[in-house]
Amino acid sequence: MANTTIYLKAEQNAEVMEPRVSVKDIASVYCVDKNICAKAKAVSVHHFHEKEVKRQVISILKVIELIEKECGEVTVISVGENATLIELVNVDKHKGPLQMLKMIFVAAISFFGTGFTIMAFHNDISINKIFSKIYELVMGYPADGYSILEVSYSIGLAIGIILFFNHIGGRRITKDPTPIEVEMRIYETDVNKALIETADREGKSIDAS
Repeated sequence: MANTTIYLKAEQNAEVMEPRVSVKDIASVYCVDKNICAKAKAVSVHHFHEKEVKRQVISILKVIELIEKECGEVTVISVGENATLIELVNVDKHKGPLQMLKMIFVAAISFFGTGFTIMAFHNDISINKIFSKIYELVMGYPADGYSILEVSYSIGLAIGIILFFNHIGGRRITKDPTPIEVEMRIYETDVNKALIETADREGKSIDAS
């Protein structure tokens, strides 16, 4: 056992659904000895109490300390994050008609808000006058109502939005992440880092003794 090495790859953020948090819930574990690997994965690193804040930062040094204490003479090598933000998620809380109403509300705000923004932008640049002027310059006479320019622009705008967001309904056009997904991942990473650093500065993170 003295020569047994355990590789630990911890996540920056881990969502759990049970109060008892094990190593396997926050990190990937690899070891040649399968018995030691299973034992390391089962090591308890935290337990959320009923009245405790459902968010906790734990240092990987503390996790290594617990693994070495439980598994005996092993060498633990961390190849992941230095600390993990653990969040206890209540799955039942995100179910039911209230959650559906929230989704509908957000979808409506996004839809009508985006539509209003596009219309305000077009009104600001007087796009109708621009189209009328272009039509008159090309055709030699003013347009009688809406022309092919407005129709083509509307179709092109819809296609551009679909291609930009990389979705048609629930289907993805390509395997590449959408711009919103990229920004959400950047935002999530920044929030996790801020929470971990704040907990560390305030001395609220669980660190090695």
